[in-house]
Amino acid sequence: MNMRFLTYKTLNLRKLIILLSVFISLGVSPCAAIELYSSPDGQRYVGLDVSGKWTSLVSHAPDDPVLYPKRDSLTEYLRLRFDLNVTYNEWMNSTLAYEQRSWWISDDSASGVGSGFLPSQVKAPYRIRQLDWEISENPDIFFYRHEIDRALVAMHPDWGQVIIGRQGIGLGRGTIFNAVDIFSPFSTLEVDREWRRGVDAVRIERSISNTSSVEMIGAFGQTWEQSALLARARGYIGDIDGEIIFGKRAEDKMLGAIISAAVIEAEVHTELAIFNTPESQVDSDLFSNDHEVAKFVLGGSYTFNIGNGLTWLSEYHYSGFGLKDVEEFSNQSQNKDFLKRIIRGDMQILGRHAIASELSYPFSTNFNGTFLVLQSPQDGSGVVSPSFNWDISQSTSIVGSIFVPWGNEPSNGVLQSEYGGTPLSLFMQLRCYY
Repeated sequence: MNMRFLTYKTLNLRKLIILLSVFISLGVSPCAAIELYSSPDGQRYVGLDVSGKWTSLVSHAPDDPVLYPKRDSLTEYLRLRFDLNVTYNEWMNSTLAYEQRSWWISDDSASGVGSGFLPSQVKAPYRIRQLDWEISENPDIFFYRHEIDRALVAMHPDWGQVIIGRQGIGLGRGTIFNAVDIFSPFSTLEVDREWRRGVDAVRIERSISNTSSVEMIGAFGQTWEQSALLARARGYIGDIDGEIIFGKRAEDKMLGAIISAAVIEAEVHTELAIFNTPESQVDSDLFSNDHEVAKFVLGGSYTFNIGNGLTWLSEYHYSGFGLKDVEEFSNQSQNKDFLKRIIRGDMQILGRHAIASELSYPFSTNFNGTFLVLQSPQDGSGVVSPSFNWDISQSTSIVGSIFVPWGNEPSNGVLQSEYGGTPLSLFMQLRCYY
């Protein structure tokens, strides 16, 4: 038994090493798409973008054997992505993205993926078919999968644009939190936000004037109850731009509004969304109706004239889907409706309130640093995270982050605070592009 396990583990490590060597080899080439074809007049073009990422996450979890059988863990996560981009003419193009990803964690350890620093491995919402296949897997310590993450055709007539197929869709102005971003949103502490998971959708946007447009967005799951249909109107006047969104998200009815503006030399933004849900919500108190839920984001940023420019960003987030008492999470996680919302990304925070502030500074043209503080005003817990991005060359960069939590730690498998159960972690990532 032990020999079989060691052999299996050795084979998986060899696969990781092979993939890693491919990623590193990408970094020696200039950062430009591989041109497969270009017509003499430049109207038609076929290009291939190749990207590789190797991530290491070292974590030291709180002392709670129920949640974390072993406190120390090492996670290795590799991604190899191919984006085929085709331009047929000036009004039509298509994209196909194929990705391989491999994940390995030290056996019997706390899962780094579960910490929210790495992309979620649950099935992506709003897909008719996942198109995500297993190559090799040991559920406890290793998997190797591949998927089609983009497959779209975009048309650009004079009156607007039409995009059909698997695509990434982001809504809202929030940087750390969001209220209206319903299509595979990123988690609050997720470090790598370059590729939002694709959803199967149709988008039709029509320009009304030079400053306004209307849009219909349909994102489809296997059933109507797993699909979304939204209408969006947006425009701007001077330094103020706004959007109104309404429709359905899965079985919820949704109404949202977004406003952003330049105030003096600062940027401010706000998002508000109200959902009518089929099931009663935990501790809901909006309009004295336990089927009405609100989410709200208020934020702003300002760049100080210090050195190369010190940028400050701050956001406040209220989530009516969150719990008034985070200690109730263990009980509520048995509720299938509550758990479904967490998996789908309806909830970025477990509690009701969160505040985030971030300072960022470009030390040079190829080295940037940030300092993030994330806190729950409900229980005083939080996470502080200094990080850096170093562009070694046009095609290669290294990203690093440290996550230091504080707050009451979990006890016997029960969370005592929002962020007190977050592992102390070191994140490092090598990114290569060709």
